Amino acid sequence: MPVPVLGIMTLYLNDRKYLEEKPVYQKMIIEGRKLGLDVYVFTPMDVSEKKQRIYAMEYEPKKGGWTRKWRQFPDMIYDRCRIQQSVRFDQLLRFRRRYSHLTFLNRPLRNKWTIYEVLSKRPEFSPYLPETHLFNSFTDVHHMLKKTSVVFLKPINGTGGRGILRIERMKDPSYYYIQGRNQQRKIITPQKIHTSRLGPFLNSWKMKDRYLVQQGIHVELPDKRVHDYRMLVQKDREGVWQLTGIAGRVGAPGSVTSNLHGGGRAVSFGEMLDKWIEDEESRGQISKKVERLGVSVASYLENQYDALCELALDLAINKKGDIYLLEVNPKPAREVFSQIGDPELYRKAIVRPLEYAAGLYARKNAATK
Repeated sequence: MPVPVLGIMTLYLNDRKYLEEKPVYQKMIIEGRKLGLDVYVFTPMDVSEKKQRIYAMEYEPKKGGWTRKWRQFPDMIYDRCRIQQSVRFDQLLRFRRRYSHLTFLNRPLRNKWTIYEVLSKRPEFSPYLPETHLFNSFTDVHHMLKKTSVVFLKPINGTGGRGILRIERMKDPSYYYIQGRNQQRKIITPQKIHTSRLGPFLNSWKMKDRYLVQQGIHVELPDKRVHDYRMLVQKDREGVWQLTGIAGRVGAPGSVTSNLHGGGRAVSFGEMLDKWIEDEESRGQISKKVERLGVSVASYLENQYDALCELALDLAINKKGDIYLLEVNPKPAREVFSQIGDPELYRKAIVRPLEYAAGLYARKNAATK
């Protein structure tokens, strides 16, 4: 049997061809070889339609360095491309259209609003979804703040905590308290703002049809830092959805998000939940519920959107033990498991997509014989 070839497709972050996750791809190439996979990395910019070849990036463990080589198109593509506002992202869209007939381990999901709408159609998911609306005007925020004391405004295509605002209704009904991060992930100066100024303030962020208005969940720790949970679900070699792991994330001081790129830190799931939920029986029930939720959401979204091999679910859990699904991320990072000091869990998170690719190739090969 020929050696199956897996191409990890990603995007350069700038014109100097910087790759954010290169150390992870290096590990994937090494682990792939152990599984009998030939793995290389490429971006749509590296594809020559004239030659029908890819100027691929390969890692050579013995030399400890990266090289370039013209390669044929891979048997399978593992799409790691995240949304950008760039020419590079336009190239990605053209590549996906031009080569849609190729075997992709994972197809892109839609924006956060569409995912929310799709999930809210299923009654079993409704209890886990915080109330969410598409932002049209200040009226949407005003109505939400009548129901709950805290509201979050999130870009429908945002990642890493960029552009998120938290608005809290103050005891004096004439004022709101605003915190958040700008598009560069920097924490904005918190401010108390009069109700008459909130509309113009929000208009300055150009939110119409690009933002969500979401019910805030109270997840502040005693030190006022916010926390949430990152759950990773992945397919195993047989293509069955499995829970890989869960970790807690604690935000930086003054941050409204817990993202690691925004200065947050990772904590083991057990340690975080022990501190947050006092009752041991409740913690056990929560653990079972989140695992069932993760696998169910992944299976359902795959049925709606085509091939998937992994998803990250960001969860909030309040003091009563109620679980809320905040976001679904189809291109999850794995650093959270490295930071909690669990090297085996981190390795599993890296290896599972490779195992799935190897199993998928074997099944396709067997079906054609």
